[in-house]
Formats: sequence, structure tokens, C-alpha cells
Amino acid sequence: MGISQYLKAIGRGKAGARPLSRDHAADLMGQVLDGVANDLEVGAFCIAMRVKGETPEEMAGFLDAVHERMEMLPASSRPLVVLPSYNGARKLPVLTPLLALLLARQGVPVLVHGTATEDRRISSSQQVLAALGIAPLQEVEEIEPGHVAFAPTGLLLPGLERLLGVRRTLGLRNSAHSLVKLMDPLLPVAGDSLIVGSYTHPEYAESMAATIALTGADAMLLRGTEGEPVADPRRTPQMDGFLAGKPQRLQEAQGGPLATLPTLPATDTESTAQYTRAVLAGELPVPTPIALQVEHILRLTGAIAPETH
Repeated sequence: MGISQYLKAIGRGKAGARPLSRDHAADLMGQVLDGVANDLEVGAFCIAMRVKGETPEEMAGFLDAVHERMEMLPASSRPLVVLPSYNGARKLPVLTPLLALLLARQGVPVLVHGTATEDRRISSSQQVLAALGIAPLQEVEEIEPGHVAFAPTGLLLPGLERLLGVRRTLGLRNSAHSLVKLMDPLLPVAGDSLIVGSYTHPEYAESMAATIALTGADAMLLRGTEGEPVADPRRTPQMDGFLAGKPQRLQEAQGGPLATLPTLPATDTESTAQYTRAVLAGELPVPTPIALQVEHILRLTGAIAPETH
């Protein structure tokens, strides 16, 4: 029937729009991902959801559609830590690769996934990882404990990459930008994983937490660095954990003035890669907020599969 029936419900403005059920949201997103909807309909969908805002039930339905179509990643022998990296560096260096490599050093398999969605960012996780000798995956494969892999979004689900690319046409984020921060590449094979989701604006903290609870996911949620899933190296943010969707406070936000600031590199790719190497070699200290994030992630993965520890 196409998506016109859904556009009538969600396209009546913030006050007049009606929420979709989880099943209807899954059908709508499935048609968008499959290319059934035309460009005009996709644009209308993106604008309508941008104005209305997604409910947790709608986000759960959108995730259902994504997980039904995603290229299946083989389960790892230990819980896989998933780091969605879609923002990159603007005023601060992108330290998601550092977080990934610190976790891998503790024997954890780590998947970073992402794609460029705007041109104003100076460097990306993909570029920094490439400078560190970690090339993007060409096909899906099992990620061994102690290893970091980078998967382009198009490898996991081409339709989702296309939806992310609409931002370049409309100049606005759409539902895909929230989806990628919560999707689980192991869900189709029922593998153990921990999704590290991040938000920039406080209202997204509530909606993302509600979606995680509704879907029963294992996750960490924090206010990331410029949209990246890594703690701000200057000030420790609040961090919340979820096991089977049940929340727990892991870390309170650091308050008060900052007594000192860590030495950080320039935001370009090579400076960030050099800094990452220096921290891993022990030549520079791990920023305290990131060290705390590593500890909390390790505790969560241990709780997901305690028999592996």
C-alpha cells in the first residue's frame, strides 16, 4: 500500500500527528529501507518525523525493521562491544578509536561502525583507525576477542546508509541518525553484545533510555563527545547501564569547575592517531573519564556473560 497511509498519521505537525504502533513503524521503515518509497515520500517521512519526534514504540519498530534486514555478523566468543561512530571531530579530537583499542587490550571484541553524514567534521573514526592500520571490513566476519573492526554502515545495511545520506539533501538529521546509535549487529544471530549509545541533547537521553528498556537491550548510555560514544576527556559525564533493558546508574556526572585539563591533540587524523599511539604505549595518561568508561563497560560485559570471566 505504500507509506502514504503512515504519512497521513505522522505528517500533521507536532500537535496533530498521531503515533504509530510498533508493527506499523516497522512496516514503514521496512519500505523506506527496501527502496519501495520514492524520494519524495522519503523526504516527507524524514521531515514529518523530525517535526513530530519519535516515540519509543516507533523507535522499537524502526529497529525491528533494521534488524530484520541487517547483514548478520557472526557471534563472538565474548560479548561484543558496539561503538556507533557517526559524528567525528569538530572542536575536540575523535577518541572513539582510543576507547575501542583500550577495550580490545582487555580482551574484548569491539565493532566500530559508521559512515560520514556531513562535511563539517575534520576527521572520523574510520580515518583514525585506518591511520592506525585498521582497514574497514570488506565483508562481515566474526570479531575475535582483543580485536577492533570497523564496519561501514553500507556493509551492514545499504538501505540505512542511503537514509543517512538524505541529510546531505535536506540539511537535517532524520530517524536513521538515532537508529544507528541503538542498532545491534548481533541481534539477528542472538549473540551477546553491549551497545554504547550516546546523545548530545538531554531530551534524547530519555527517549533512548525508554527505547532500550522497551527492546530489552544490553547497553551503556552517556552524553558523548560531540555525538561520539566516548566520554568527554575533560569532564566525566553521567553514565547509565542497561542489562536486559533494566537501568542502573554507573557514574554520576562530574560537577564543579575543572581544576586541570588533559593535554589533547589537534583534531586532524594524524595528530589524533599519534596521540592514540602514545596513550596506548603509556607515554601519555588515559584521560580519567575514558578510563572510567572502560571500567564500566568491562563490568557490564562481565554481567552479560559471567562465565567468560
